[in-house]
Amino acid sequence: MPSSTEAPATVRQRLVFLDALRGFALIMMVLNHTGRWWQDRLMGWPRYYMIYVTMAIAAPTFLFLVGFCLPLSLARTRAEGPGHFLPTVWKYVKRGGRIILAGLLLNVLVFPHDPVLSNGVLQTIGFSIIVAAPIVLFLGSSVSRYALVAVAVLIYLTFGWAYGPLTEWVGTHPASSRVLFLEFSPWPWLALVLFALVPGELWVEQQDPRRQARYMWAMGAAGVLCNAWLFLYDWWAQTPYRWMFKRDFILNNHWTPRGATTVWVIGMSFCLMALFYYLAEVKRLRLTWLVTLGQTALILYFVHQLIVLTLVNEHLNRRFNNWWSFAIANLALLVLLLGISRLWLEIKRISRQWLPSLAVFRRA
Repeated sequence: MPSSTEAPATVRQRLVFLDALRGFALIMMVLNHTGRWWQDRLMGWPRYYMIYVTMAIAAPTFLFLVGFCLPLSLARTRAEGPGHFLPTVWKYVKRGGRIILAGLLLNVLVFPHDPVLSNGVLQTIGFSIIVAAPIVLFLGSSVSRYALVAVAVLIYLTFGWAYGPLTEWVGTHPASSRVLFLEFSPWPWLALVLFALVPGELWVEQQDPRRQARYMWAMGAAGVLCNAWLFLYDWWAQTPYRWMFKRDFILNNHWTPRGATTVWVIGMSFCLMALFYYLAEVKRLRLTWLVTLGQTALILYFVHQLIVLTLVNEHLNRRFNNWWSFAIANLALLVLLLGISRLWLEIKRISRQWLPSLAVFRRA
């Protein structure tokens, strides 16, 4: 566990590559949504693979980062002792609740024809924070970590075992099923967040930069093996839909990985973590624009859907069924989002400067 004098520098280094990775995940999500809402099916298999690959990278990366970053955020609280646990848990309950409310607001703004309580990835992230934050405070032993991984695996397996009855239930309860089982529903995606707590907890223990590097190389190697497993398994088992997503779970017209694809999702998370650590911390590349996107991911999650779906798709009724025009439109969109993110950070900076002054003025 880092000492109080070492913690600030350690956290600063981590946030660089973690924010850059979060920015990359946001770009993947933007490409996923533009592929869905700016193109038609006549674009064929390239569009199919782009939509599913970006989806399988974007949201799982966000969820994995939720679990990985919680031990970093709570390390000092745990070091301060049990007396600080309850206030900290309450803080994260409020944070998770705000994210859930943000997801419901997004439903009102972007999907007004759908039930307001329909689930989305923001609701799952908020719920996962509420559940996972208290667990982190008691994750200091090897036994607790093994137990948590077992719980995460069990959550995922029970979803697979219940998939048949769940499919029937969704068919007979179309309204209520949208609340529980829609986009990256808590069952089973909470399992990924809980699983990611353990790599995050192990990372907290790597105080020395050399140990941190070795840890990331090990994570990257494990990710490569996981990715290779998908292709080797499909080749060995001669699966009907090799290297495709059709063999996965589809519940309420939304995707959840099955079997070998699940291993691939975890492998991609590991590989991306190691890659961005290498780029940001080893090569010291300037990833400022990715970090900026990552630091403003929540507001950009709102804004890009308002632009992509509400404005361009529904109001302007524009399509980009040419790969060159599609690429140029996405590039312009990303430049616009980067400008919005920098403006948002500046607004936050100014507000932080003015709010203390206003508080003093009110007290006077």
